[in-house]
Amino acid sequence: MKNAASAYALRIGYISAVLLLLGQVAFSAPSMKTVFDFESSPNAASWQIVNDDVMGGISRSSFTQTPGAAVFQGEVSLENNGGFASVRSAPMAHQLSGTKALVVRVRGDGKRYKLTLRTESGFDSPIYQCAFSTRAGVWEEHRLPLRQFVPTFRGRVLSNRPPLDPAAIGSVGFMISDKQQGPFRLEVAWIKAEQ
Repeated sequence: MKNAASAYALRIGYISAVLLLLGQVAFSAPSMKTVFDFESSPNAASWQIVNDDVMGGISRSSFTQTPGAAVFQGEVSLENNGGFASVRSAPMAHQLSGTKALVVRVRGDGKRYKLTLRTESGFDSPIYQCAFSTRAGVWEEHRLPLRQFVPTFRGRVLSNRPPLDPAAIGSVGFMISDKQQGPFRLEVAWIKAEQ
């Protein structure tokens, strides 16, 4: 009888510990804030294309809305010292204070892309960027910690810039560069902030 009671008490203790642990995990799970949702709220038209033609290159791209996603596509050319294509959102107050990472849901073509963030409103201001690789034809979610975003200006890393301040993020974008010549296509379902 004592053995049965001890086993029962042990089982109750184990179940209680598991429930407590699950409660702590659920309590500490990060919250997600939607920054852009192209699945249900089409707003690709407000984004701006910026390609290497600003420096004499001839790469081309577009950012259009399709049912369920926005599509960043075009062709990267290395002619005339070119080699990049990008798109960015219009500046706005995203209120991302406390954000630890950005999460993007995308379907790519096997190429490598960068999520870009701007903290200044000037057209030619520095950007913070973080790269991610895609698998052709596969929907994926990429979590990009803000601490991994590198400050750059015209492709050069800036060593004198402060760490990225999430409260200052005013524009979000995508870029393809690094001499990835040829056609590209990246579908974007949404961008969320992990807080």
